[in-house]
Amino acid sequence: MYATTIKTPPGPFAIVASDEEVLASGWTDEPETLLPLIGAPLRPTSLTHRRDLGPLTRALRDYVAGDVGAIDAVPVAQAASPFLERAWAELRRIPAGAPETYAQLAARSGNPRAVRAAGSACARNPTALFVPCHRVVRTGGGLGGFAYGLGVKRWLLGHEAQAAATAA
Repeated sequence: MYATTIKTPPGPFAIVASDEEVLASGWTDEPETLLPLIGAPLRPTSLTHRRDLGPLTRALRDYVAGDVGAIDAVPVAQAASPFLERAWAELRRIPAGAPETYAQLAARSGNPRAVRAAGSACARNPTALFVPCHRVVRTGGGLGGFAYGLGVKRWLLGHEAQAAATAA
């Protein structure tokens, strides 16, 4: 398994990946801190640090440069309960620049009354950015939470809103 850390406007971003899939990612300069987020069946025992992870690194750089759709097709590998896996799949269907609420995510995930579970799915998402949990906000527009801080979430939502406005 491999790891890299890349500078982004909101801070250093780490990726832990196999040859083809992201296993964990987030705003940290220490990829090893992401390992506990990876489901046990997928969790690597060691990491080889690389400067570049090919298409995974390229997708991140393209996203930061303004192509916010560049992350959409990046393959991820996740292992969790059926509800979490479904919620994570649904997160990938939320378009950049069009945030949805936790209630909408719960409904998308097959249980409209599971709003807290939807919030938990966002909080437990091991592949931040590539599974865009930052696109979920509170009813009424409040940001809600974000594992990497509200400043990062604010930057991401602003970056995507600007890209969406430019594309329109």
